[in-house]
Amino acid sequence: MTAPAQILIVDDEPPARARLRALLADIAIDFPHRIAGEAGDGVAALELLMRSPADIALIDINMPRMDGIELAQQLAGLPHPPAVVFVTAHDEFALKAFELAAADYLLKPVRAQRLLESLQKARRSLLSGASADFLLQTLAPAGRTRLRVVERGNVLLVPVADVLYLRAEQKYVTARTVEREYLLEDPLAQLETEFALRFVRIHRNCLVAADAVAGVVRASDGTGDAGDPHWELCLKGVPERLPVSRRQWPQVKTQLGL
Repeated sequence: MTAPAQILIVDDEPPARARLRALLADIAIDFPHRIAGEAGDGVAALELLMRSPADIALIDINMPRMDGIELAQQLAGLPHPPAVVFVTAHDEFALKAFELAAADYLLKPVRAQRLLESLQKARRSLLSGASADFLLQTLAPAGRTRLRVVERGNVLLVPVADVLYLRAEQKYVTARTVEREYLLEDPLAQLETEFALRFVRIHRNCLVAADAVAGVVRASDGTGDAGDPHWELCLKGVPERLPVSRRQWPQVKTQLGL
């Protein structure tokens, strides 16, 4: 990283953001940087990152709409996640922060020298490539409770518990709830690993929530005299039926107790 580091500040309190800006200005000679932006909560931070990528994110933990812990989980799914440094007044979050693969953890009131040390540590993790890999391996398997959806430049958060199935279609994945469909940017394989306890693979391009299955029916493709028979899953709350591939049927039958 030869260019100045791009730093994102995320805190719901304007005075706290102002203090971080002042501290960053104090250490600018020792740690060249540019402030990529500021956000008052996790959702705003995700929206800002779509327009202004950051190398390092200074993140408060207690925030409305989306706290720092969930934000770190969401960042883990980005193609190039920033290194995360938690900044909070509550030291009881320290252990959780390091479990969540944070580059460092700062207690308020933050001191300039301590901030400099944290930023240097974060930069080292970026240079080694460890930051992105560690975030993905440590945070993503922890399981998000909400999925990030981008619509017209806005971030929507869809509860995983509301998703009936996930289906890959071209370069996107469709998440279906009772109400509507959402387009995700997460790869289906990554979602399968992250939510292995909730979703069952029924086809090479489809995962279904086990508790969304209402039953199974024998069906055919309508060709020939009797058609080609196969099994389809009936879902709760929607009229759609999802075909199960012959290859997956034995495993699906066992996993769903059919």
